[in-house]
Amino acid sequence: MRGKWAAGIEPRSFTWVYKGILAVSERPGGSTTVHRRVRRDEELLWLKHQGFGRVISILPVMQNLSAYFEHGLSASHYALRGGPQQREVLEACYLDLANSMEHKTVVLLHSDEVSDRLLGVVAGYLVWSEKVPTVPTAIALVERLFKRSIGPDGRTVLADLPEAQ
Repeated sequence: MRGKWAAGIEPRSFTWVYKGILAVSERPGGSTTVHRRVRRDEELLWLKHQGFGRVISILPVMQNLSAYFEHGLSASHYALRGGPQQREVLEACYLDLANSMEHKTVVLLHSDEVSDRLLGVVAGYLVWSEKVPTVPTAIALVERLFKRSIGPDGRTVLADLPEAQ
């Protein structure tokens, strides 16, 4: 393949949280209702060409796992469904993010779309990893980065933060 599309296409709503190490986007291939395999493959190709090595999903149900492996990406899934296990799931997700970043693995964190819940996970990671000192500061930074506010679903995630590493 040659030309503009030879290296794939950037996933929708792609945003760097930490340039060159951690990014966020909607699910490669699109959200569940409009998911297309061809688009997913093009977006995974783009991620691989950009140096990504890992995909972390917070979808309630894991999808695309085999596609990630086929494109040479490692992947993990942390089903954020709320409820009593949410704190443990968040802690496992944050430990995975921290470990990947420590090993200089470029990570894509995604959900079905760039939702309040996903933004809450990002803000929570900033506090949990002690990159920012407080939840209000993390909320302000994430809202500025993504140019939108974090609604109740995202703030619920922040209420369940595990203890800092």
